[in-house]
Amino acid sequence: MKKGLALILATASTATAVPAMAQDTGFSGPWVAAVAGYDVNKPGSSQVSGIDPDQDVNAEGLMYGAGVGYDFDMGNLVVGAEGELTDSTADSTYNDPYTDFGLGSVDAGRDLYAGARIGYKLSPTTMLYAKGGYNNARFNFVGSDGTTSYRRHLDTDGYRLGAGIEHKLGTNAFAKVEYRYSNYSKGEIDFEADNIADSDRFDIDTDRHQVVASVGFRF
Repeated sequence: MKKGLALILATASTATAVPAMAQDTGFSGPWVAAVAGYDVNKPGSSQVSGIDPDQDVNAEGLMYGAGVGYDFDMGNLVVGAEGELTDSTADSTYNDPYTDFGLGSVDAGRDLYAGARIGYKLSPTTMLYAKGGYNNARFNFVGSDGTTSYRRHLDTDGYRLGAGIEHKLGTNAFAKVEYRYSNYSKGEIDFEADNIADSDRFDIDTDRHQVVASVGFRF
């Protein structure tokens, strides 16, 4: 009787352990994450020649927000799609009107990203990955017509490239660190507060560098 009871208990514990192990799907499935890090925005290479070299025109600060995504674990490779909404405290102290819409007196606003990533698993719990996609960022700037200063939103379109490392923390939680570079090549002035149509799109050249950390949960 005792042997039979022991066998039943052993079988039951094995049966309950299998579903628990099955919950760990590697790097597959939907996920959400909080993200924060260092954010620096600066004029691109085509803008630098018109800037006083003694002036610091970088807009630097802390970025923060949230991301979502879905990954497919294909063995050694992982592919997925992701999106992100962030904001930033980055601002500049450049005090001279900068009329060609590079980065002059500016602070960074909300930032939208949608893209894809591909990863290579170094181990069952650690993955290196590269990413890329579309980026839409808003900058708030002070302009001047030579007489009157005014504050406007500059909405920009561009792309983001990045790379990072992700590590599983148990079955569902994870942490990652990544570097990403963005370049914005098109912009338009947003006059929505004044009930005026947005400006025509025009060429810009703005670079963005970020080093960020994330913690998240995979379902």
